[in-house]
Amino acid sequence: MLKFIKYALIGFLFSIVMYKSEALSWFRIYEMFKFQSFHMYGIIGTAVISGMILVQLFNRNILKGYNKTKIEIPQKKKGFKNYFLGGTIFGLGWGMGGVCPGPLYVLVGSGYSVFIVFLIAALLGTLVYGMISDKLPN
Repeated sequence: MLKFIKYALIGFLFSIVMYKSEALSWFRIYEMFKFQSFHMYGIIGTAVISGMILVQLFNRNILKGYNKTKIEIPQKKKGFKNYFLGGTIFGLGWGMGGVCPGPLYVLVGSGYSVFIVFLIAALLGTLVYGMISDKLPN
């Protein structure tokens, strides 16, 4: 139970940061896709650089996981078509909806009920992918 509370607290704090940094703002996302502002690129760039550093710390066994266990990140398959197609679908959904799937819960929790439609679509897309993933050529 304590483990659940820790993760819920981290998720709650992360959602506050996302909301306060305006990473959920449709206007900020629109500015990004029109190359009119650095705001979202700064947020995404910070996340990418932080992720790169953390992955290196995990790979070098400097950081350990819960219960002091080694975190192993499996190698991904090489390929172009699968990542290109997946990235294109993800980007189109993000561009059309004006929201990345990650902050959907925060937007719904903030009272933007229209995003329930996008949340349901994201969950259905994940469900369909899970059902057909073993039949895909990647």
